[in-house]
Amino acid sequence: MHTTRRSFLTRASALGTLAVAASAATPAPALKTGMKFSRPAKMKLGTVTYNLAKDWDVATIIKHCTEAKFEGVELRTTHAHKVEVSLSKAERAEVRKRFKDSPVELMSLGSAFDYHTTDQAKLRKDIEATKEYLVLAKDVGATGVKVRPNGLPKEVPVEKTLEQIGRSLRELGQFAEAHGQQIRVEVHGRGTELLPHIKTMMEVANHKLVGVCWNCNPTDLDGEGFDHNFDLVKDKIFTVHMRDLSLEDYPFRRLLTRLNEIGYQGYCLAEIPDSKEPVRLMQYYRSLWLAYQNLL
Repeated sequence: MHTTRRSFLTRASALGTLAVAASAATPAPALKTGMKFSRPAKMKLGTVTYNLAKDWDVATIIKHCTEAKFEGVELRTTHAHKVEVSLSKAERAEVRKRFKDSPVELMSLGSAFDYHTTDQAKLRKDIEATKEYLVLAKDVGATGVKVRPNGLPKEVPVEKTLEQIGRSLRELGQFAEAHGQQIRVEVHGRGTELLPHIKTMMEVANHKLVGVCWNCNPTDLDGEGFDHNFDLVKDKIFTVHMRDLSLEDYPFRRLLTRLNEIGYQGYCLAEIPDSKEPVRLMQYYRSLWLAYQNLL
């Protein structure tokens, strides 16, 4: 059959029209990127001033966090910012105003109080000191105070120590409620950092404003494994402390996945070593934190 150039172009044009019509009628297949997306993450990133910012004053904390797009900070007691119970009413108001006028939230105060001691006088002293710190938190515009257990005395049955810690936390939760604050119990201390023990403390405390500060410890993987331990306290996680995300001994990606699954909208706080280039380090940290959530 003889085909002229004109008839060939006519048929080609018709086929092209049919192909376009078929393409419009049939949806394009989804791109297979290998990335599994759920709902957008709503967590926020901040830092603890325990190591990275231990030598910064309030102005420097706000400046560096703003530059690195860190949204909040937990101020650790005894460090250079000097946000302590010794502040006057006017000084507390000034700290509150500085953060309120900035893009950085003063979301927590980090205390070193604990309640495992066998010395009942010291226990009472720590409880009362925590109450003073809760008042400070309210005055400077924070929403809670981080506390911790710090070990299991060998001469006391474990159950008795956990009961004592839980009762102390309940009393503090009741005080915190009157001041619009939370008690955030860091998963901390030899023996007390085990998640089954933290769960027991939460059960004894039995207060809506007493919750867990997840701490990314190697012991989170003990026993029946990470997911089992996470599930023990998943309904009580108020804040999260995170180590260097480059460490390969901890399942950070899995942690962030689980936090998103439970609808966690609180802070992940970087608790990382100091650097000669702190803002640059914080920027890289934020990028990796986002990447682990497939948000870049």
